[in-house]
Amino acid sequence: MKMKDASIMASPHKGNHPGSRLLLGLLTAVAGLTVSLHAEGPPTAQVNTTGLAVTDTTVTVGQLHSATGTMAISETGSIQAEQLAIDQINAAGGVLGRQIKVIKEDGASDWPTFAEKAKKLLVKDKVASVFGCWTSASRKAVLPVFEKENGMLYYPTFYEGLEQSKNVIYTGQEATQQIIAGLDWIAKEKKAKTFYLIGSDYIWPRTSNKIARKHIENVLKGTVVGEEYYALGHTQFGSLINKIKLKKPDVIYAIVVGGSNVSFYKQLKAAGITSDKQTLLTISVTEDEVLGIGGENLTGFYSAMKYFQSQDNPNNAAFVKAFKDKYGEKSVIGDVTQAGYLGPWLWKATVEKAGSFDVDKIAAASSGVEFKGAPEGYVRIHDTNHHLWSKLRIGQWGADGQAKVLYESGLIEPDPFPKGYQ
Repeated sequence: MKMKDASIMASPHKGNHPGSRLLLGLLTAVAGLTVSLHAEGPPTAQVNTTGLAVTDTTVTVGQLHSATGTMAISETGSIQAEQLAIDQINAAGGVLGRQIKVIKEDGASDWPTFAEKAKKLLVKDKVASVFGCWTSASRKAVLPVFEKENGMLYYPTFYEGLEQSKNVIYTGQEATQQIIAGLDWIAKEKKAKTFYLIGSDYIWPRTSNKIARKHIENVLKGTVVGEEYYALGHTQFGSLINKIKLKKPDVIYAIVVGGSNVSFYKQLKAAGITSDKQTLLTISVTEDEVLGIGGENLTGFYSAMKYFQSQDNPNNAAFVKAFKDKYGEKSVIGDVTQAGYLGPWLWKATVEKAGSFDVDKIAAASSGVEFKGAPEGYVRIHDTNHHLWSKLRIGQWGADGQAKVLYESGLIEPDPFPKGYQ
């Protein structure tokens, strides 16, 4: 199948069942264009020269996320969204005429386990690509495996940047697109000068706060009045809350992840730290976390993300409907969930642009691949650094667990190695 502008296209479905017509409508809305389906793709020997798990009719990929442990609250949505995308791609004819099969592995919120499972997927299962990881710690753990075994990882989480690899496509945002742009907004809107930095104790929060501190002090000419880190799964924040009350920062800048969020925000509210008295900006709370926290516990606080479920555009309307149809009306969609959904679609577009499942050819063909049907609106892989062009949005949380989008930037070029922040 030939690609045009590296977009994803879909064609008339032969089924007459109402469910088939509904699925076709969703696929067309998501993809934005029309594609002709082929009963057969190009010969396997032509599209698979490196011994990957590709047959004449199927191609096998891997999923590697935390289905258990403290990170499951955040990663379950990515598992679901990636599967939804794969189901839709299969319904529209697959990739190069092949149906996608999935091998799911559980990283179990443990970084050595992520590395072990990554090696299993690449060496034993010989998957054509992997969609996975959430934390930077898990990504750092698997990166040497992907580079040694020459696998391709589609990584969906907003992260600290300062990384680039031939073997990774970063479908979330890096620091200039989220941290720096978000701090600029809060400083301007709230005339904020003092900041209290809080994070979970691993590489992403620590590096992100290092970047945030440099921006606050060197660019915004503000002051960091406190900086604290807590182990993953930590649940007792009383001492921290007392310090916040003492310092009275203009902004709490929070990068607490996983299940700790539930305790942190509930204890903030119980201590009287609410949005009518205190401004809080987080880059780690999405709708997935709010489902566990409860919207009533962070009403009025802000998140800086590239996607919110409440965004009003046709692509997102189709995506939200398809997601809820598959996973239930009470399910929610956060930033990383949506970024996870992009992975299989971008992989499909790149494979078809390259005319091959070979990782080296996919890496070379990734430059400029775009997805006009992205729920966030539009994304494009950068010509050189494997990150996505995307927008920043600021959402304010409501008691219903949904965010009102208050601000939307233009497309921001990814810059994983910003000068002056390394």
